[in-house]
Amino acid sequence: MKKNIVLLSVMLLSAVVFGQNNEKKVTHVKKGDLVEATYYYADGSIQQVGTFNTDGKLHGTWTSFDNNGKKLAVGNYNNGKKVGKWLFWVDGIVNEVSYVNSKISKIEDTDTGS
Repeated sequence: MKKNIVLLSVMLLSAVVFGQNNEKKVTHVKKGDLVEATYYYADGSIQQVGTFNTDGKLHGTWTSFDNNGKKLAVGNYNNGKKVGKWLFWVDGIVNEVSYVNSKISKIEDTDTGS
């Protein structure tokens, strides 16, 4: 049951955190073969930072923040697919979610003591 709740939380947070919204201010900076995108909240604080490859697919590390600058999620994409270990911070718990080709392979949570 606990894993189902964590899985649902991760899926919902992932959809909200990494969703695209046209009302946000966005900047793009070319960095080698990648384009770094930074999305901002209305108050100017950073909401997400990550990179796209030349095909316009998510590629590399993406980091999301709440409006106070605290990390919400960090994860990696490879050519548009979630890969490796992703970290999601929710109420003092770090959920570690491992992905293979955008499919969840393992979920763990750790009490951060905060």
